[in-house]
Amino acid sequence: MFSVQFSEIVTISLTLFAIIDVLGTVPAIINMKSRGIVLQPGKTGLFAGALMVTFLFLGDTILRLLGLDTQSFALAGSVVIFLLGLEMILGMHIFKSNTESGSAGSLVPIAFPLLVGAGTLTVLISMRSIYSTVNILVAVVINSIVIYVVLRSTDWIEQRVGKAGLHAITKFFGVIALALAIKIFLANMM
Repeated sequence: MFSVQFSEIVTISLTLFAIIDVLGTVPAIINMKSRGIVLQPGKTGLFAGALMVTFLFLGDTILRLLGLDTQSFALAGSVVIFLLGLEMILGMHIFKSNTESGSAGSLVPIAFPLLVGAGTLTVLISMRSIYSTVNILVAVVINSIVIYVVLRSTDWIEQRVGKAGLHAITKFFGVIALALAIKIFLANMM
């Protein structure tokens, strides 16, 4: 059924915004940029949007073809988020920058799984049974634009917060990332 409903779009957009948590990932993204990972907001936003649309329509099929279930997918995503959290807290460099590939860092681990992770993709699969597909697509486009705008603003955010503030925020969000990874892991262990 093709019906655009503003209230559904707002609800879906806010749900995706909360799950993607692009503002909460800014310290991790700035940390990666400082290590040489090239941030390309346009490519990252497009890739994140394309990934969400792909999973909206083909998520169950893709996972089945790979012999995976959503719980296994979520567990793998939680491990990556856990490692990113460790990087932020301990100042370790688990994810190496690949300066030769240019945009690789913008796609993995930033677009996936940091921004659009297993939680987002699983929610998109389940939203199909509740909301109109066109409303979900509009919400995906809105969130892709938000991702682009926030990523374009990372230099501005970094200047306003300063190095000491950014360091403190990075440590704080590192703990949040660890907690989120553990929550995803525990929720999908059963």
